[in-house]
Amino acid sequence: MADIKTPPGTAVDEPGRAADRRPGQPFPEAGLRRTRTRATAGSGRMATLLVSPTLLVLSVVVLYPTIMALKESLYGTKGLDPKTGFIRTTEPFVGLRNYTGIFGAAGDRFWNAFWNTTFFTVVTVGLETLIGVAMALIMHKAFRGRALVRAGILVPWAVPTAISALLWRWIFNSNGIANAVIGHQILWTTEGFHAKVAVIIAEVWKTAPFIGLLVLAGLQVIPKEVYEAARIDGASALGQFWHITLPLVKPALLVAVLFRCLDALRMFDLPYILVGAQKNSVETLSMLAQNEASNVRFGPASAYAVLLFLYVLLIALAFVRVLGADLVGDGGATGRSAGRRRRRITALRRAEVTA
Repeated sequence: MADIKTPPGTAVDEPGRAADRRPGQPFPEAGLRRTRTRATAGSGRMATLLVSPTLLVLSVVVLYPTIMALKESLYGTKGLDPKTGFIRTTEPFVGLRNYTGIFGAAGDRFWNAFWNTTFFTVVTVGLETLIGVAMALIMHKAFRGRALVRAGILVPWAVPTAISALLWRWIFNSNGIANAVIGHQILWTTEGFHAKVAVIIAEVWKTAPFIGLLVLAGLQVIPKEVYEAARIDGASALGQFWHITLPLVKPALLVAVLFRCLDALRMFDLPYILVGAQKNSVETLSMLAQNEASNVRFGPASAYAVLLFLYVLLIALAFVRVLGADLVGDGGATGRSAGRRRRRITALRRAEVTA
């Protein structure tokens, strides 16, 4: 019979271990698995203990207001009581009437705000992604004065949104710089599509550096050897960006886009200060909910806030699903491959022992 070598650590290298085991006695690996299970359980309890303060704060800051808004959305305005003819002292329970009202004639304002919110999110995040990636590529290059360029690019992100809105309000004034540059008299802060353009320009100017900063962090972890190998293989600059930079920076870019989408969906202060309240051209869901609450219509305001919360939640879940799909898929494929590899090794060892 041929001399067959088996890998170290297998049962064949230790013939006495299986032979000395009495019937009914567990394998040593069983005790090792129990020890690992206890260690994992202990780590889980420690993780829960460390995370519990954060969960408590989130429950107070997020969960409780959400529940109260959902409860308030089921009530209407006080108004006149048709039975007594006097003003109600309490808000009447109206059930889902505040939600179903958006499908009637009174829902025109809601759908206008909904489409404005979606339009601003899609356009601003798309432009910010393109400009942010370009900023990151510029900041990543090694050249003289790079630190000054990085500081200058990040200045708009450091400016508070209210100050930025006031700054752009002066720029878009009838006698401001914007009209002087284009040579036409446009009333940017009045009703019309030009008001949307003003909000988009101000929003992109402020928040594009945020995406650039996150993408820059992703660029700095890419090994230089990858680009050197690509240059040796004759890859062009565009090919390196498309096949190396973009795939490797994709996780950071998707996280940046997710954060910006969630922030843009609840846009309020920039259009409110730049253009003004109750402007159909730029009114968002957050502005609509605030306007209803300021007019003591807390029921409809809460309903609009809950719908906005659900809208943001759906977008976040969709992004997490997309972000986690590759991870789960790769993990599942890796697990299946490892399982098949272990089964092949086990079958080979059994064949060697039998031979």
